[in-house]
Amino acid sequence: MKTIVLEPGERLQPAQLIRKGALPEHIVASARDIVADVRGRGDAALREYSLRFDGVELDGLRLPRAALDRALDLVDGPFRAALERASRQILAFHERELEQSWFTTRSDGTLLGVKITPVAAAGIYVPGGRAQYPSTVLMNAIPAKVAGVERIVMVTPPQRDAAGSDTGGISLYTLAAAAIAGVDEIYTVGGAQAIAALAYGTESIAAVDVVTGPGNAYVAAAKQLVSGDVGIDMVAGPSEVCVLADAEAMPAVVAADLMAQAEHDPLAACYLVTCDAAFAHEVERALDVLVAASPRADITAASLANEGTIVVASDIDAAIDAVNVIAPEHLELHCANALSLLGKIRNAGAIFVGAWSSEPLGDYVAGPNHTLPTGGTARFSSPLSVSDFQKRSSVICYTPDGLIADAPATQTLAQGEGLWAHALSVGLRRRMLEGGADAVALDVLGAEDLTAVAWPEDDPQTISRGAVAASEGFMRDQEGNGGK
Repeated sequence: MKTIVLEPGERLQPAQLIRKGALPEHIVASARDIVADVRGRGDAALREYSLRFDGVELDGLRLPRAALDRALDLVDGPFRAALERASRQILAFHERELEQSWFTTRSDGTLLGVKITPVAAAGIYVPGGRAQYPSTVLMNAIPAKVAGVERIVMVTPPQRDAAGSDTGGISLYTLAAAAIAGVDEIYTVGGAQAIAALAYGTESIAAVDVVTGPGNAYVAAAKQLVSGDVGIDMVAGPSEVCVLADAEAMPAVVAADLMAQAEHDPLAACYLVTCDAAFAHEVERALDVLVAASPRADITAASLANEGTIVVASDIDAAIDAVNVIAPEHLELHCANALSLLGKIRNAGAIFVGAWSSEPLGDYVAGPNHTLPTGGTARFSSPLSVSDFQKRSSVICYTPDGLIADAPATQTLAQGEGLWAHALSVGLRRRMLEGGADAVALDVLGAEDLTAVAWPEDDPQTISRGAVAASEGFMRDQEGNGGK
């Protein structure tokens, strides 16, 4: 691992970190071609890419419902019990995130508020091929279900050695997770082509409103390309962890926690921040011992060697500052009185407080979502949540008194921006309240100076307090029309 020693008063600089930054242009270009092809040729393109990239010739894209329905009965008992425990705790956490519509009424009767509406359809991407990720299914489908999404669609690449099986080439564990999480449709397609299918639809796959879930660089590039046509959760990069540890932490435990991210991918990033150089050395010794015993030693060693960084700070404040500069996906606080440090952490996707809070607990069963911002984007991004599957609509309902109160300020601001019709829209309503419906009749307006109606040049007191309407004529007209 690379070591950075910060002298007293020195701050960690972003340029000192090992980060690749934006997606490589050749991957973006390739993903762009794939997205355009699927958008143009639909299912035919999906079948060609499945054969080319996954080595699987697909008869049908959609997994039969029967395969999903029987999945839970086919997995072994311990795994099913683990799935059920994880799903209960993920559900309980995300139910607390659920927002409700709200409304408030001002003294003049104006009603304002927010209407919360779930999206109609959500697509979740689950990596597959040579691996299986049932936890990803739970973490993406459960918050969508809590949000009230009616149609949850899962796409995942088939596993070559399981092609033609009664699971459609999908891991039985992944299918069991989909069953317990309430997934409605499953399609055996992966890669950038699957993202394009979710975003734009094909003959077999109806388009969705939001696409979430992790994937390789091509999947990330495709999500970036379709963003704006559909909602996405984030453009995720390689997994990363930062461990902030003092000298009281156990070197072997810290080493194992670093390895828990390193074994994901040779590009996974691992950071150790400490104020004790001797402790950092002990962690490196522990890594040598533990990596040698790992069945994923090659991947883990490559990640630690090429993407690992140790920061030795002069004091705890400099160490916390370094953590905030790193803005890690996962942050572990292996420190005495770790909870007291929580208020100083500004940038982290998920924070694991204290020596007992192993990051893999958060990956699987703790409850908070494990789909987290990577690559320093925790500076401005948040974990996947129920809100990613909901929309907010502002609700604005003015009364005549409310209109008169806000009209002068609105017209003045519109005049300042040179937007005549903006001001006229309010000014005509104000005129109608002052003079009745006849005051806005076309034959009357044709003879008026409409600029004076739009931009009446109200004095500061009127703008501040609102106009006073002689609205009796308008209200009388309303009563005469039966209130319509």
